[in-house]
Amino acid sequence: MADNHSAHTEVPSGGHKGAFPPFARDTFASQLVWLTITFVALYVLMAKLVLPRIGSIFKARSGQIANDLAAAQRLRDESEAALAAYEKALADARARAQGIAAETHQRLGKQAEERRKVLEGELNRRLAEADKSIATTKNAAMANVRSIAVDTASAIVERLIGSVPAKSSVEAAVEDVLKR
Repeated sequence: MADNHSAHTEVPSGGHKGAFPPFARDTFASQLVWLTITFVALYVLMAKLVLPRIGSIFKARSGQIANDLAAAQRLRDESEAALAAYEKALADARARAQGIAAETHQRLGKQAEERRKVLEGELNRRLAEADKSIATTKNAAMANVRSIAVDTASAIVERLIGSVPAKSSVEAAVEDVLKR
């Protein structure tokens, strides 16, 4: 079998050769120069190109936001005006409907009152005719009752006494009884 003690045991020859390059004293001055050049270049690039673009983007966005807010406020005002107009139209329609209902109610009430008066007049006329007819019938019946009463009384007296009584005396007796 193969010898498997460790995968890598070899150490580089010469070992560690000095400080980490950014901290090396020989290259420190050149690194500061390049750092300054890079910083100035980035500063100029940012100040002249990037920041004005970002500023214009912010300005455009704030302008767009202001325009959107103004449009939203305008639309809100329009919707509130439309809502107010709708509510006014609805209130006007309700008022007109109530007016129409009241007018119809009054008109139908007047028609019903007129019809009731016509019907009452017709009923009163019929009642008067019926009263006349009843009075006529009653008078005729009373006349017949008198003659029937005279005939009946005459027949009863004849049966009781055996002779026919005088018609004038029977009529006088019936008249006397009817007066009571």
